[in-house]
Amino acid sequence: MVDMKVVILAGGLGTRISEESFLKPKPMVEIGERPILWHIMKGFEAQGFDDFIICLGYKGAMIKDYFLNYFHYNSDITVDLANNTHQIHRTSSEKFKVTLVDTGLKTYTAGRLRRIAQHVQGEEFMMTYGDGLADVDLKELIRFHRQKGKVATVTAVRPAGRFGLLGLTKDDLVKDFQEKPTNGNGWINGGFFVLKPEIFDYLPNNSDQLMWEQEPMGRLTRESQLAAYMHHGFWKCMDAMRDKEDLEQLWQTGHAQWKIWP
Repeated sequence: MVDMKVVILAGGLGTRISEESFLKPKPMVEIGERPILWHIMKGFEAQGFDDFIICLGYKGAMIKDYFLNYFHYNSDITVDLANNTHQIHRTSSEKFKVTLVDTGLKTYTAGRLRRIAQHVQGEEFMMTYGDGLADVDLKELIRFHRQKGKVATVTAVRPAGRFGLLGLTKDDLVKDFQEKPTNGNGWINGGFFVLKPEIFDYLPNNSDQLMWEQEPMGRLTRESQLAAYMHHGFWKCMDAMRDKEDLEQLWQTGHAQWKIWP
């Protein structure tokens, strides 16, 4: 097993799914009565990665509360109010180790990543967003990343349009971006990254108002330091309410391809 931390960006406002996100942070929107954040983490845990760093922002206290009380939420309990004691009968808790970092309410994605530098301690780490589900083979992704020897590797996926495209070379490097594609046949940023510690050289001190997907990824691209691992399996981002409904339908009908755990 590869011992590697997983950083999850979970601080955005989620404005395109406002029907849910005005009450809770987007990563806490539920699929099958569990937050999508839980689904993402279970996918990592199923492949041997259970040490998480979660970048908090909008309504971050709700995510802290969820994990601080997770053990009790998922247990059968007898509470003796007269004595202020309780007894645990059964629990179905997880093996997650979770570091919750307040990275600022209005901080952009590059700034959130920079603010957790001390928690990865100069090691390689994985990074993803708090709204995307996939059945990516993470160990193969890491093997590919190390074979390429670049500062960063992005998982490239082929969705049904409406996202900016990645232009790829024959050597599996990112050569350019196309923000408004004319068709849905290209590869896009699927959000599952492997990053060397040198990535923080690409995140300046004033990164708080900088999007990871713009200048940092752009510079990596210009310097031929961004490799692309092509994933041909399942991938879906919960970008809007219709995506949440699609994911819920897949879960309820037993067709949730991201569910790789028992």
